[in-house]
Amino acid sequence: MDHCLQFLLLLLISQNGLCEDKVCSKSVINSCDDCIKSGPYCLWCEQLNFTKIGEPEAIRCDTEAELIRKGCKRDKIITPQSTVHVEKNLSLSTSFNEQEPVQLRPQKISLKLRPGLPTTFRVAFKRVEGYPVDLYYLMDLSYSMKDDLENVKGLGKQLFEALKSITESARIGFGAFVDKTVLPYTNTNKEKLQNPCDDNFQQCQAAFGYRHVLTMTPNEKDFEQKVTAQSISGNLDTPEGSLDAMMQAAVCGDKIGWRNSSTRLIVLATDAGFHMAGDGKLAGILEPNDEQCHIDNNLYTKSSEMDYPSVGQLAVQLEKNNIQPIFAVTENVAAVYKKLSKMIPKSEVGILSSDSKNVVQLIENAYSRLSSKVTITHDTLPEDVSVVYTPICDHPLSTGGSEGVCDSVLVGKEISFDVTVTAHSCVENKSFTIRPLGIKETLTVTLSTNCMCQCNDSTNKNHFLCTDKGGISCGICKCNEGFVGQFCECAIGDKDERTLRESCKRQNGTGTECEGRGDCVCGRCQCHTTEGGLSYHGAYCECDDEHCEKFQNKLCGGNGRCNCGKCICDQGYEGSACQCKVSDESCRTPNNSVCYGRGACKCNRCECKAGYQRPHCQTCLGCPDPCQTKLNCVECLGFDSGPFKKNCDAACSASLHHVVVDQFSNLPSKQCTQKDSEGCWINFRLEQLVGEDNYMATILKQRDCPEPPSIAAIIGGSIASVALIGILLLMLVKLLLYMKDLKEFRKFENEKKKSKWADGENPLFKNATTTVANPTFTGE
Repeated sequence: MDHCLQFLLLLLISQNGLCEDKVCSKSVINSCDDCIKSGPYCLWCEQLNFTKIGEPEAIRCDTEAELIRKGCKRDKIITPQSTVHVEKNLSLSTSFNEQEPVQLRPQKISLKLRPGLPTTFRVAFKRVEGYPVDLYYLMDLSYSMKDDLENVKGLGKQLFEALKSITESARIGFGAFVDKTVLPYTNTNKEKLQNPCDDNFQQCQAAFGYRHVLTMTPNEKDFEQKVTAQSISGNLDTPEGSLDAMMQAAVCGDKIGWRNSSTRLIVLATDAGFHMAGDGKLAGILEPNDEQCHIDNNLYTKSSEMDYPSVGQLAVQLEKNNIQPIFAVTENVAAVYKKLSKMIPKSEVGILSSDSKNVVQLIENAYSRLSSKVTITHDTLPEDVSVVYTPICDHPLSTGGSEGVCDSVLVGKEISFDVTVTAHSCVENKSFTIRPLGIKETLTVTLSTNCMCQCNDSTNKNHFLCTDKGGISCGICKCNEGFVGQFCECAIGDKDERTLRESCKRQNGTGTECEGRGDCVCGRCQCHTTEGGLSYHGAYCECDDEHCEKFQNKLCGGNGRCNCGKCICDQGYEGSACQCKVSDESCRTPNNSVCYGRGACKCNRCECKAGYQRPHCQTCLGCPDPCQTKLNCVECLGFDSGPFKKNCDAACSASLHHVVVDQFSNLPSKQCTQKDSEGCWINFRLEQLVGEDNYMATILKQRDCPEPPSIAAIIGGSIASVALIGILLLMLVKLLLYMKDLKEFRKFENEKKKSKWADGENPLFKNATTTVANPTFTGE
């Protein structure tokens, strides 16, 4: 029972729109037109005397509930209404009778919309029984499809029988493709271009990109004759020029033979992937596809000059020409074409057997899926216009609202779609079309917005409410020339209105007039009342007493009053929101000072000066070392020397108190040891007193000064050093000379050992003994 009550309550809320929070977000409102443009729920009250003196005319702009609450009569509330006008609404056809059938109604509609408010109208669709079918069989003739071609040559009769079961008016065309006849897609050797197949395969036609073979015909013999005459071809790489062929088949309607009123199908039969935009760079083809027809003598003439089309380009042209592709592909590339099908609306993928024997059954199944699924969508919308579709049928599909889809729709079954159009800004005479994908028929929607108020104004140009100095426009005064003010009560005299209005602006006339919180009357701001019933104040209405800081959700904590955005606290309270009682108990230090004189006690808490630390501002982490900053004062006060010797009292007495002692006590204080101007070490202790620059110095009477140097020792040492250096230099010179002589002697000894004397005889030498031989002696 409880669940039923909850359901009924939710149903009532949704029907009455209570779940939708209607809010009028106003900006600068000077007229009824400004109000209407501010938001879809902003309405205008044209009731006379609705505003009181000091109230802005902008309070006339609000939601209906708020205006009625403020006292505006319902018949005085102005709000432009959205209208729907059906200009052409022909009845849906029941069957095809050789005339242009009507499958979509209405055919033309005009909308006059209130900006921001959605408007819904209904569109009906009914698939005509016996609607003509044009099927273009686009076949891959690369070498791997050799067996498939032989089977397709005998499929003409079966294809026509399958189409005749759908409609009596069926036509079939045929086209073939391989790939671009350039490297690296095709072997460009002259012999291979003429016969790209293996040498043992004789029936092979020359390489080509795309060829249109047969224009749409109802004669199955023409189909069989043309297909039978086809032979296989070949190329180098695996992907084929499928997208090139499909683009030409889509844009060359007069050559293909597409009829104006027909279901257009392209059956792509292949066992390979496809090239797409950018692949042409491999062959040096940089010119992008221009989506134009380039068929001459049934051949695609720009195949080697223009890049492949992108998937997006192909999808646009297929949709533009109401062509529904069926990808009949082998299982090895089915996954690729299923992804392609997701990017091309109204397309199907079927698994082709290795020899294409099941192609007829595949086409029948794909056509059944395509024809039973009705998708309605739109072309490019005008700026700031949105459209949402709600299908009304037995099997709606959710698509997020950008298009309406009904599945499993039978032929002759009427279905509907609720089309919700919203204009988010003011537009004038814009149009767009709505149509079912794959169907030629369209609904033209002409759109304008209603951004102007149609008020019941008095024809009296000088109305008594405007002190007879102006007329009424949507409840407010429009003053005659020379008069200004809410009720035209101010005569501007010699001054012009612009000068008067600039005097009501801050920042030398560049700000907003009266800060948007008042009216400029005779050069002075007449401030409006606030939402709380108080008045803005100030020379430019810049102040209000309702927007001060809150504490515990109370303005100024309930302990003060708000004045121009700041809290003025009652006696005994302080703080930016008067949230604290006046007390310095927590700010008191052990010496009974407040924050040691180095901060202010606010809200019973020390707000320290820069560098000093809470809780009591005792230490300063970022301040200079006082041992160094107070050294000169300590030297002049304790020892009558240093830079401040001549004006010691004037420079130091205000910030430093001192006492000179023989030895330090054990009281804790900062120990300092610094060198004075005479080179002596001074020992002193500093204790910071109350205040930021107030110290007590305890100075040790005895300084540590170094003994003066001995002049005799310095002179004697200098002389001895010079003498010692001279002796060392002489010894060094003597050593170098010795080493040089030793080197020369050793060189002489080595050369002496190497010398050798020859054993030859002196030619002048004569021996003292002479030997003479007897010439007659025979030796016997």
